Amino acid sequence: MKIDSTDEKALLKGLALNDRNSVETIYKLYYNMVQALIINNNGTADDARDIFQETVIVLYEKAKTGSFELTAQLKTYVYSVSRRLWLKKLQQQQKYLPNVIGLEDTVPVEEEIDSHGQRNTEFLMMEKALLHLGEPCKSLIEAFYLQKRSMTDIAGHFGYTNADNAKNQKYKCLMRLRKLFFAEFKNNDV
Repeated sequence: MKIDSTDEKALLKGLALNDRNSVETIYKLYYNMVQALIINNNGTADDARDIFQETVIVLYEKAKTGSFELTAQLKTYVYSVSRRLWLKKLQQQQKYLPNVIGLEDTVPVEEEIDSHGQRNTEFLMMEKALLHLGEPCKSLIEAFYLQKRSMTDIAGHFGYTNADNAKNQKYKCLMRLRKLFFAEFKNNDV
C-alpha cells in the first residue's frame, strides 16, 4: 500500500485525535516492518509488539503537539524511532549489536526518545507521589483531574458544604502532592 505525504499528514492528524482508523492504518502499514527489524536483531514477537507500541506513543505525543513537522517519510520516521528504542533496550540488556540488520535510511530521533523516557519517569514519580498522598486528598485529586468531575459534584461526594470549600481543599492537596513529587524528583535526580 503506497502512501503519499498528504495521507501521512491525515494519518498524523487522525492519530492526534485518537481516530481508530488512523491508528489501525499505522499498524497495518508499519507493524510488519518493525517486527522484522526486531526479530532480525535478537528480538522476539513480544519485543516487536512492545517496541511498536512505544513507537506509536512517541508518534502520538509528537502529533498531539500540533507543531510536529515530518521531515522524512512516515515509514522512515517510524523505523528510526523503533530502531532507536530497540537499540536502547538492547543496551539496557547488554545485548547491543553494533551492526543492525536491515538498516534503512533513518532520521535522528534521539531527542524524541529521550523526552519520551523523561516524561515516563516523571509520570512514574507523580504516580508514586500520588500513592503517598493519602486520603481524602488522593481521591479528591483523582476525582477532579482524572475523572473530570465538577467541584460541585466533588463537594457533594466528599461532604464539603460548597464547591468553594472543596476547591480550597483541592488546592491544599495539590500543594502536598507537589511537595511529595519534588521530593521524589530530587531523590531521583531526573
